[in-house]
Amino acid sequence: MDNKMSAAKAKRREKKMRNQPANVQYPSPPQVESRAENGGGGEGLHLTGGQSDADPSSKKEGSAPVRHGWVRGYHKDGGGYNTEMPNHITAGAFARARAAEVSAMLKAATKTTCSSHVFQVLPKHMRRRAMSHNTKRLPRRLRDVANRMKEKNLLAGLKKRKEPVKSKSRKARRRHGNLLLEFNRRQRKNIWLETHIWHAKRFHMVKKWGYCLGVRPTYKCYRPCYRAMSSHCLLQDLSYYCCIELKGEEDKLLAALTQLTCKEAGPTFAAAMFLSGARQGSVTVYRAGRYPSDPLGPVTFLWRPQTPGLTHRQLWIWAHPALKQDLLPELQSACQCSEAVAPPVEPEVSRAEADPTPRAEPNPDNELKAGAKRKRRCKDGSEPPAKRILGDGTRLPTSPVTWRSSSTGLVINDLTMEIIRYRLIGPQSHSVLAETLEAATVCDEVKFSPLWWPEHCKDQSNMNLHQQQTDVFNVLKGIYSTGELPPGTVLGLTVDDPRLTLPRQKVKAVPCVNQDPVGYEEKRNQLMLQGVPLQCCQSFLWERSVRDNVTDNKISEQELNRMRSELLVPGSRLGPGPQQGRVPVLLVHQPGKQVGDELGSWGAGWDLLLPKGWGMAFWVPLVYREVRVSGLHMSLKHSQNKAAPHFPHDYPDCPAGSRFQEEQEAEFLDMFRRRPPAKRTNYIKQGCLAPFRCPWQQLAEEWELLVTDGGADRKGDVQTQMTRKSHEVIEEVTSQQNVAAASPPSCFTVLRNRRSLRLLSSWCRPPTCRGQRRGRGAAAALPLSDSAVTSFHAAHKMSVVWVRLTLLSKGKPEAHAMVCAPTAEDLKLFGKSPENCGPQEPPHKDHYKSRINRKKKSSKTATPSQESDNPTASTDPHSPSDLLQGLWPDPLPSVVSHCSRVTLGWVTQGDFSLAVGRGEALGFVSVSGLLHTLLKQPPELRGTLLLRNPTSLHYRFVRLNIDV
Repeated sequence: MDNKMSAAKAKRREKKMRNQPANVQYPSPPQVESRAENGGGGEGLHLTGGQSDADPSSKKEGSAPVRHGWVRGYHKDGGGYNTEMPNHITAGAFARARAAEVSAMLKAATKTTCSSHVFQVLPKHMRRRAMSHNTKRLPRRLRDVANRMKEKNLLAGLKKRKEPVKSKSRKARRRHGNLLLEFNRRQRKNIWLETHIWHAKRFHMVKKWGYCLGVRPTYKCYRPCYRAMSSHCLLQDLSYYCCIELKGEEDKLLAALTQLTCKEAGPTFAAAMFLSGARQGSVTVYRAGRYPSDPLGPVTFLWRPQTPGLTHRQLWIWAHPALKQDLLPELQSACQCSEAVAPPVEPEVSRAEADPTPRAEPNPDNELKAGAKRKRRCKDGSEPPAKRILGDGTRLPTSPVTWRSSSTGLVINDLTMEIIRYRLIGPQSHSVLAETLEAATVCDEVKFSPLWWPEHCKDQSNMNLHQQQTDVFNVLKGIYSTGELPPGTVLGLTVDDPRLTLPRQKVKAVPCVNQDPVGYEEKRNQLMLQGVPLQCCQSFLWERSVRDNVTDNKISEQELNRMRSELLVPGSRLGPGPQQGRVPVLLVHQPGKQVGDELGSWGAGWDLLLPKGWGMAFWVPLVYREVRVSGLHMSLKHSQNKAAPHFPHDYPDCPAGSRFQEEQEAEFLDMFRRRPPAKRTNYIKQGCLAPFRCPWQQLAEEWELLVTDGGADRKGDVQTQMTRKSHEVIEEVTSQQNVAAASPPSCFTVLRNRRSLRLLSSWCRPPTCRGQRRGRGAAAALPLSDSAVTSFHAAHKMSVVWVRLTLLSKGKPEAHAMVCAPTAEDLKLFGKSPENCGPQEPPHKDHYKSRINRKKKSSKTATPSQESDNPTASTDPHSPSDLLQGLWPDPLPSVVSHCSRVTLGWVTQGDFSLAVGRGEALGFVSVSGLLHTLLKQPPELRGTLLLRNPTSLHYRFVRLNIDV
């Protein structure tokens, strides 16, 4: 029992002595006789905070038995405590300890252990429970103070405790007006698409680019989505894409847009097949006059078919929302449209003015019967808030959307979220559209109607055009596959409300080839060869007044259901009448895979363009044709299977691409930090310098330095000397980087010159390769030689090229995998046995791990004063405090010669391809490094490279292809 009590006392003493200085030095415990001779008693040292532990082994002559542990209070003859003074005291630490004691003492003196009231001043025998709420129970001298304190407590309570808001019932929250108010509030930062609620119930949502978008469904559907793209139809909502409209004279528009493009990279805005308006085009836009550097990104464009006798043209440019903030200012500068036009302010019209028709007087006979439900009416006459259809995540609601130029007469309109765009991918996309859409019926003998279609039907020329478009649409139903049509074909059409033909159950749309009459065979062949006639590309969707009329006069679901309930035969289909709206649409053909020799036209489909407000009216009928719905994830996979770069993932030289790479690196690094250190991959030992990003600029600079200084010939010597210490390599590369920094080179560029790409593609293929298309023109006649490589490199310095890599054995490529050049021994091994998986990378040594461990150990033992006295911790760029175990710190060493195989580039997209049946990767390689590698490879093995994932030491043989 005594031991337990002494241990408890020792713990209490240790708690009280926690803030005592640790650097007060005491001599060794003196003997009992010396303490008795020096007078023994006294606990002055104990009161000043020094160490005053009793020596349990010491005793006094003629004293009581030894006291164990710390004993509270004063004790006669010293009580066994050491009374000698310390040899020396550090002033700073001693002052800090005393300051802590003083602050603790003041805190203990001022802090009350319980609620302080006036009646607690009274002695205990005079206190009563009633005094806490009745001040008259207190003596007269304390009543005023008690009243003031009571008022103060009441005011403090009102500030701290807000009045709880009564939550509305579910019935009240689900009312139409309250729902719209809540939905509009939740769209202040990230705009919802019209199909947002439908997606939110079935998809994982993400907030990107100012919108709430669906990433992938909540159920497993990766392979079903691929089967839909390959054999049926896949549906996507691309309404978040931004549409910019340009109006003006044709020559002035082309003069402004020519500054942003170049013919060397492909067809531009002025191409004849696009300028007529019969085809949709795509082009990569650059800053004005800066080709081939400073690209902005890819856009798709569509010209409105020209009206005979008019030079005024209209152009729509569709761009990704991440590109809009860079594209719109560049268009304004090129077109000289700096005059912002303020948006028109709609005057507020009262309900009486808006409805001039006289109302009938209330009839007392029409009063509701007892027990009937009474419709809720607002006292102030106001209706529920209107559904917010307008909105854009790329600009503020009050910002202008129109810009005009007084010198050129050009006008730029921002039509973002004004036009809905749905994309249907798959060979049966046209069958889904044919069963969902019905050509608009003609409205005859309508005298007056607020709708646009009855007035439009009075013009015979409009009816002739509508009949021609209907005939082409009927011919389109008989085509077997969407890929049979010319790429970019455009068809204008006016259709009935698709909700009228909504089936009761989901029905899979199938082609109706065998059901077509014989007379359609010639028209079908003409449509597949020549495309849609030019006059049938017209659509009233280009007219703003028609779009607004269609949006404002849309029949609500409630009214549509009421009309169905009034049918004579319940369950019968509601026919189109004059009161139903007709919707102008545009059908734009999307080409499939157009590069390479495999899977031609795979992934082709149609884009459906609609006016705003009609999103769900078309979305639900499309879903009822048993299409698969996908999100952003399948958009990326669709681009991978087409071997096409996906924006902004595969555009590292664009501002949006660099921003995406920074965000992706931060996201991956955050995931890496959240894992325990023992569970993280040590990328230093794996020989991976940048597992979360691709340093393209450093790669281009190092290859440019090697080729310019003739260092590429000595690269083989560097590979054979990889056994030397890593810090020597780092010092050597750092010195080279410092020399190169004295004259900084230009930024890297992506090679997009079509002629140069054809030439480089022919060099990458073996001469005996079958099934490959031969080059065209002069590019095919130029063989691979030193002089050709020298001239090619002089024309394209600091460039990287987009490549497709196909694994020749098993394996699944990952993002940020390294593309390396094989050595001569690797090629000999591959020539003997092509089934060989590949060589191995020797494990690397982590030189930073010991520094991090030493830092952890020193941080546990070092005092705060020692840490503050260390000036080298903040000046060292590779200080242990900035290091993360398993990752190389910045600046990176040489990315080219870091591993045993020379690095040529990295992978941006990689996965197992269901279309090819093996792993495929897409990425970029250095043009200089690729040319140097091709020169040293034998002709029959040209284009054979190595690929290694960031988490693996195993190299895989891959075949390189440059698809043009």
